[in-house]
Amino acid sequence: MSESKTEVLVGGVVLAVAVGFLFYAGKTTGMTRGGDEYTLNASFRSADGVSIGTDVRLAGVKVGRVTDITLDPGTYRATTVFTVGEGIDVPDDSAVAISSEGLLGGNYVEIMPGGSPFYFEPGDEIEFTQGSVSLVSLLMKFVSGGEDEATQ
Repeated sequence: MSESKTEVLVGGVVLAVAVGFLFYAGKTTGMTRGGDEYTLNASFRSADGVSIGTDVRLAGVKVGRVTDITLDPGTYRATTVFTVGEGIDVPDDSAVAISSEGLLGGNYVEIMPGGSPFYFEPGDEIEFTQGSVSLVSLLMKFVSGGEDEATQ
């Protein structure tokens, strides 16, 4: 009988560790809700490196994540829906850019706040956007001496 109690106890500990790990993994990857959030929209010419779950940062601090990204067939732009934590008011003259963490790092959505005293409401679209910059095209410009293709 004592062996079965030990097995049940060990099984319970293993199950508790597994649930704790799943909770930690969900929190770390942004798959679980970390509190109240509201959504904003932005449209990019190029959204390379951005997918569902990509970080949204303000002043280098994660304030949300990308929840949806689709192609607008009328404009051929990437329409992105992302969340921002409740209590973080984004001025309505702010810009959004897709930035890179470095040469080998991933991309993230960066909010560059403006100075307006008015703020975006949930569901609003941010008009001022800058899409991702292709590293390959930058290297090609550097290798070719920075000449424009129109002058060749």
